[in-house]
Formats: sequence, C-alpha cells, structure tokens
Amino acid sequence: MRCPYCGSFDTQVKDSRPAEDSSCIRRRRVCPTCGGRFTTFERVQLREIIVVKKSGRRAPFDRDKLTRSVEIALRKRPVEPERVEQMISGVVRQLESLGEAEVESQRIGELIIEGLRSLDAVAYVRFASVYRDFREARDFNAIIDELESGGESEALPESADDPENA
Repeated sequence: MRCPYCGSFDTQVKDSRPAEDSSCIRRRRVCPTCGGRFTTFERVQLREIIVVKKSGRRAPFDRDKLTRSVEIALRKRPVEPERVEQMISGVVRQLESLGEAEVESQRIGELIIEGLRSLDAVAYVRFASVYRDFREARDFNAIIDELESGGESEALPESADDPENA
C-alpha cells in the first residue's frame, strides 16, 4: 500500500480488525520512511462491474461515487453512518449478485432509491427529485403521496441524469 504522505510503497500493517458489519477489514498502517499513520479498508469484490450510462458510455463502477451521492441526499439528516454503510453494502451486493458484467445506471439509481426509502424519507425525496429530474412542485407531491401510501407511482418522470452523479 502506498503511503499517502510520502508515496513510499513500503508500509506496514500495525492493526487489523473487522469493520462495519464485518463486510470489510480496517487496517491501521504506518510508513517506516516518514512515520505517517493512516487507515485503509479492504473489501471483497466479487466481480468487476461496468456501469452503462444513459448516453451509452461505459465506466467502471465506483463505490465511492455512489457513497458521495447517498451522503449528499442524507446531508444534515439524523441517520447513523453504520446504517448508511449497510445500505450501500447491500446495494453493491445486489449489483454483484446480478451476475452481469454490465449494469445500467438506471438500475443502480433504482436500488439506491429503494435503500433510501427504508433509511430516511427526506433523503429518499431528495435523491428521487434529482434522479427522476423533477421539474415542477407536483412532482414532489406525487412522490410524497407515493411515500405516504407505500406504493409505487408510475406518473413520475424518469431522470436524464446518472444516479451516481445525483
């Protein structure tokens, strides 16, 4: 592992332990060259996933990009980070279990929306408003009605945006 401070490739693991819901390993590392200490996380990756954007462009799946999108939707919301990480890990596991090398960005967005729906109603509406490209106040009313009724709304517009950029 390369040292983020001096760039040395010779770093040493000082401590390892399971993190989050035991879906990854947290490692404390030290660089013998500069003495810098830092933490890394190691996760299992079952397969390489390629995201097919709405434009047809293909890009490697980036868990960090997905995490940033979810964090934006959850900004200033009282949700425990552990629950957020569990939801993101669940979305990634679902993507990996599809068994497909390529996944459409729309499918990723729908999985995020499903996860946010059970996590926080405000974050769900925030993410959906960007993902589904709300243009009018009635779009918000439709999704709030859907949330209150517990059903799916077919009248909502589909997004022109990529869910990883929401």
